[in-house]
Order: sequence, then C-alpha cells, then structure tokens
Amino acid sequence: MPELPEVETTRRGIEPHVAGAEIREVIVRRGDLRQPVSADLTDVEGRRFVRVARRSKYLLLATDDGCTVLIHLGMSGSLRVIAPGDPWKTHDHVGITLSTGKQLRFHDPRRFGLVLLLRGDPFRHPLLASLGPEPLDDGFTVAHLASACAKRSAAIKLVIMDAKVVVGVGNIYASEALFRAGILPRTPARKVSKARLAKLVAAIRAVLADAIAEGGTTLRDFLNSDGEPGYFRQKLFVYERKGEPCRVCGTPVRHAVLGQRSTYWCPKCQR
Repeated sequence: MPELPEVETTRRGIEPHVAGAEIREVIVRRGDLRQPVSADLTDVEGRRFVRVARRSKYLLLATDDGCTVLIHLGMSGSLRVIAPGDPWKTHDHVGITLSTGKQLRFHDPRRFGLVLLLRGDPFRHPLLASLGPEPLDDGFTVAHLASACAKRSAAIKLVIMDAKVVVGVGNIYASEALFRAGILPRTPARKVSKARLAKLVAAIRAVLADAIAEGGTTLRDFLNSDGEPGYFRQKLFVYERKGEPCRVCGTPVRHAVLGQRSTYWCPKCQR
C-alpha cells in the first residue's frame, strides 16, 4: 500500500502539471471503487485546479469554486500525468483532461482507492475530520504523543499507527522509526518514558523525511509520478529483513505478527 511518503511524492510529482490548469473533461471508465466515484465528478469541468494538497494519505485537488477532488490511492493505485491520447490500460478508471494538453489518469488494479468530489470544507468530511496531526507538522509533539500513550496498554507500534494519534505512520515506517528510537515494538505504550517518546517523535520525523527525499519506498505496486520506483527500500534497517544481520550490531533481525501486521526489530538495539 502506498504510504505517506509515496503519496507525498505523488503530490509533488503532479502539482506542477495540475495547479493552475483548467479542467477540460472528466472521464470515468469504471466507478465501482471502494466507494463509487462521485456521480457529479463532471461538475468540475470548466473549473480550474488552484492547489494540490495532502492530508494523511489523501490527495486534495482544490478547485476555484470551493470544491475538492479527494483521491486515495488505496492498496495499489497510482496517478500519472500523460497525453490524453495515450492508450487506456485495463485498470485506468478515471481521467481528468487539463488545459495544459495533459491528462491526470487514475490507475487502480484492486479498485480499493477513492475519487470523490467534496463541496465546502474538505476537512469536515468524515474521512478527514477525526485524523490526528501530520507527523511532519508542529502539532505532532512529544506532549501530544505522551498524552496519547499515557493510559494505553496497547503496543507502542500499534499506537503510532493509529491515525487518530498521528497520521501516515504505516507499517514500514513504524518499524523503521522504532528501530531508530531503540524501542521494542511490543512495549506497552504507557510504559514508554517521555524521554524515549521524544526519541520516537524525532525518529518518525526523520524516517518519513528521508523516505520523501528518496521518493518513497519501493512497493510491489508503486511507481513514483515519473514512472520510476522509489529507492528508500535500499536503506531500510529492519523491515522485511527477518534473519538478516542488523545493519548496526549484526544481530539477526526478528519477525512477528503484531496487530495482524508483520513487525521487525533488532533484539539487541531495541529494548
């Protein structure tokens, strides 16, 4: 699944082609995604995109009349900026033709993504209203995380993956941040000291910033907006490295299933 760095990479990739462009045509070839593509999506024809933003793993394409095209890439979705005449692939479901002579095309083999038209304040929509702070914004502080952990006996990894606590810390980056902070993923959240939470906040920020700089993590179904895979996977310390030597101490990396997700850690570096 594309995680926050992949979505941010996509946002940065499409923004120069989308922001400021007039919407000439909306083509919906298949609308039965996780939720049906908005029936009124064609209402944006003739309007202009004014900005491309991101909230958690959602892309928000704002128009000049106060509407927002909300896009979620789901499990395997992607966006491409291509020529309108390029052949449609089997899993190309939506195309938005722009005044620049380009077309923004949504591709989603598993059809678990979203393309919705929102009117008014998008942040009041149920999908966005209850989300926690962005991990790279000022609102994600040690005090905030400490408050969220104070009375929770759940594993710290599950807490930082809770989108109501902080958005965008998916499975890969949770494992990597906990390694950098030296914290065992199974540790009950309420038992992690404030000093260690400070290290974790810094580690979450660092691992996500590094991944964005590298263009996202190469996942099986993800290519960045230029059609090339991201390269951050080459720098992962523990994720999907079961049995391999820790890059820091040489101890074999361990693996377990925690909260139905694969979890990786170094038993020596993380305590």
